[in-house]
Amino acid sequence: MAMRRFPVEVPAAVSLGAASALFHSLSDQTRLAILRHLATGEARVVDLTGELGVAQSTVSAHLACLRDCGLVDYRVQGRSSVYRLARPEVLAVFTAAEELLAATGNAVALCPNYGHPDGRPREQKVAR
Repeated sequence: MAMRRFPVEVPAAVSLGAASALFHSLSDQTRLAILRHLATGEARVVDLTGELGVAQSTVSAHLACLRDCGLVDYRVQGRSSVYRLARPEVLAVFTAAEELLAATGNAVALCPNYGHPDGRPREQKVAR
């Protein structure tokens, strides 16, 4: 039986450690929701707390993580910080995730390690 080969080559220069860290930074539902919201434009912490329905401290902790990872940036406006995507390339990750989920029939939702018992993705409620 021949091994199945895919036409796309994975660059050898990609550091698996760095890729793992990137995926870990994206592995929280709240952080993904923040990135998705920032894809529509800039937002303050108060805007994000209202939109996401989570505590200010939770949003701030997740923004700090995303900032440390170089995915979001901010500017000071008066007494507030206004956040934005630092790297629009992160939107390609969302697109790739949607395509992969569609191709696998959302199998990850049934995964015993990461899925939810009734087939829905697990909800995360804890900050970083």
